[in-house]
Amino acid sequence: MLGGNRDYRRLLLAGLISQTGDWVISTGLAFHVYRLTGSTLSTAIMLLVSRLPDVLLGSVAGVLADRWDRRRVLVTTDMLLALGLLPLLAVRGPDQVWIVYAVALWTGVLSTVLAPAQKALVPQIVAESQLVRANALQGQTGQVARLLGAMLGGLAVGAGGLAAVMLIDVASFLASAALQATLRPPGRPARTATMGGQWVAGLRLAVGDADVRLLVAYMMITGLGEGIFATLAAPFVSDVLGGAGDAFGLFLSVQAVGGILGGIVVALRPGRAAPRVLLGGATVVFGLVDLALFTYPLATPALWPALVLIGLAGVPAAAATAGLTTLAQRAVGDDRRGGVFGVLGSAHAATALGGMALAGVLGGAAGIVPALCVHAAGLIVAGVMVLTCAHA
Repeated sequence: MLGGNRDYRRLLLAGLISQTGDWVISTGLAFHVYRLTGSTLSTAIMLLVSRLPDVLLGSVAGVLADRWDRRRVLVTTDMLLALGLLPLLAVRGPDQVWIVYAVALWTGVLSTVLAPAQKALVPQIVAESQLVRANALQGQTGQVARLLGAMLGGLAVGAGGLAAVMLIDVASFLASAALQATLRPPGRPARTATMGGQWVAGLRLAVGDADVRLLVAYMMITGLGEGIFATLAAPFVSDVLGGAGDAFGLFLSVQAVGGILGGIVVALRPGRAAPRVLLGGATVVFGLVDLALFTYPLATPALWPALVLIGLAGVPAAAATAGLTTLAQRAVGDDRRGGVFGVLGSAHAATALGGMALAGVLGGAAGIVPALCVHAAGLIVAGVMVLTCAHA
């Protein structure tokens, strides 16, 4: 059982602490850059710089997770993240905003390295029969970290400025590194292939393996939709529902709470559904709930149904995440798991950026609600695709 698995408990806690630090720094930096420069463009540049490594380096990060000892990758990366935040102490005025950009790029690169190593490590320390439950709990920690980190980041930058944000984040990464240093995963055979050879093998796997191709297609479709939602969520609450800034904050908070509750439901009752059925079925339900969320204002612009629906969407979203992660872990052997997660992360990040651009076009030409319905329809299509594919 997971409760008695020492290594999994420590990995889960380390992930919660580290991801909370990620949200603290992303929230604090975004607010501080805007306050420092008064420019929304500066904030947008910082966010773009932090996201680019996911697109450009995801596959390379996956190779590192397969070639190197994953525990050491996690510990070393956390230590480098803590070290890389120290230059923020030198930021005093808008002419030094380039330091913030450099730190955002540094944290983006290292966070890209962390993700595939962490996900590929789970099957090494958790029995296969417990993977769905373990992955659901890991997804839940991400939502908890989002709530805690965004709140702490806002409070810290308001009370103590960038130095306070930096100190909280440094402490979180050091604590995460200390926990992960005590992990005792089984040994893995040494890798004889070169880095370049493994990278090419990973790309061939993405193209040649039917299961991996399916997951890449799924991530591209849903990534496009997530980019649309991230861009149009605020206009939806403001212009369609007539809500103010506090309403948008509540909308996002309920979304995170829904994800937490969904993770608990899946972890407690994972059922006997195959991961493919869990991923496909949950994604279809997720899309249908989102479709109801985006279209009900055509009948009434009340806010409360949006809060109910965004909370309900957390259950199938958590189930889909658990199913996706489990499928990816089982798609290949241990020596290729990191590469798979790297490719999936790159595909998702690239299409999310495309979705953000598409949202700007569709939102103006067709309207906010029709554009968001494209996101919901994409979820339904992706879910049906997974359910009807014979290979996954």
